[in-house]
Amino acid sequence: MGSTGDKMKGKGEELKGNIKQGIAEVTGDEKLHAEGRRDEARGEARQTVGEAKDAVKRGIDKL
Repeated sequence: MGSTGDKMKGKGEELKGNIKQGIAEVTGDEKLHAEGRRDEARGEARQTVGEAKDAVKRGIDKL
C-alpha cells in the first residue's frame, strides 16, 4: 500500500475508534471503549507509516 493509502486508511481507523469511544461513553460499555482506543491507536500508527514512507521517498528523490 502506498503512503497515501496508509494515511487514508489510518484516518478511517482513527475515526472509527473515536466513534466507538463516543458510543461507549454514552452507553457505559467498557469493552467498546477499549476497542475504540485500540482502533484509534492503530489508525495513528498507520498514518505514521504513511508519513514515514513519504519521508523516505523525499529522501530518495533528493539523491
